[in-house]
Amino acid sequence: MDFDHGISAIDTGFERPLFDASHLIIDHGRAAFVDAGVNASVPMLIGVLEHKGLTPAAVDWLLLTHVHLDHAGGAGELLRRLPNAKLVVHPRGVRHMVDPMALMAGASAVYGEDVVRRTYGTLTPVPPGRIVEATEGLELVLGSRRLTVFDTPGHARHHVCYRDHGASAFFTGDTFGISYREFDTARGAFIFPTSTPVQFEPEAMKASIARMAACQPEAMYLTHYSRVTDVARLAAELIEQVDQLVALAQAADGHADRHERLVESLHALFAARAAAHGCTLGAAQVRELLALDAELNAQGLEVWLDRARAA
Repeated sequence: MDFDHGISAIDTGFERPLFDASHLIIDHGRAAFVDAGVNASVPMLIGVLEHKGLTPAAVDWLLLTHVHLDHAGGAGELLRRLPNAKLVVHPRGVRHMVDPMALMAGASAVYGEDVVRRTYGTLTPVPPGRIVEATEGLELVLGSRRLTVFDTPGHARHHVCYRDHGASAFFTGDTFGISYREFDTARGAFIFPTSTPVQFEPEAMKASIARMAACQPEAMYLTHYSRVTDVARLAAELIEQVDQLVALAQAADGHADRHERLVESLHALFAARAAAHGCTLGAAQVRELLALDAELNAQGLEVWLDRARAA
């Protein structure tokens, strides 16, 4: 899927079609990938690069928004095939790229060890000398364009977004929510926030969203899934929904069936907002497409509740 300003979205094949994207940026013969999908995604990413007439040696940067495995699971293997590229990652994520064992353990705690092994395979470590820390305000050059790092906690404390000044856009990972193309209507994109375990922080997320929106970008490139416009509207809807997620979590807290209540209340929220957006998908299809997100959002909200109680 090609856009203007030399930006392409590559479906990584993770989970289902149009679920998880890596983005390729090309400028004056130089290239960068934003997020890497999983190990199985790497041949597709290299294939698209070569289809564009570039060799792996033309890639200067592999930019990670954060180290959750649907974004970074294939990073080590991809970097191994890119002889000149540097990996850019939040300082909190560096140790996980050098030694991915903790990442695997964390994912196994959420999804189960067998699922993680089957889905992600064996992660390839990244040599420390090939890593650049994505600190706030860091500027990167790609061809003739400038990319600036924004530290954007809320979804994870190791999350950054990349401002592409030439394209008037951000590459947002998960901070600017999730927007599946199946839900597009005449009103535009349908969007919702993601509170995936284990570092959801509602106030930080709202601040990160507002900070990027204040730059008045023309577009946001989401990992799930790719380009959205009408940024001011989407930012306002995300901030509203963060508060709604918090309210749902607090309402379910203290009940023995907290998790089940929260999952169902999230499905109800998603369904109501999709209907108001003019979505014509059937109720069963909406539920199926958003089942994983409802489950993971519920888990993340519960971690947030328990952490707040322990503080």
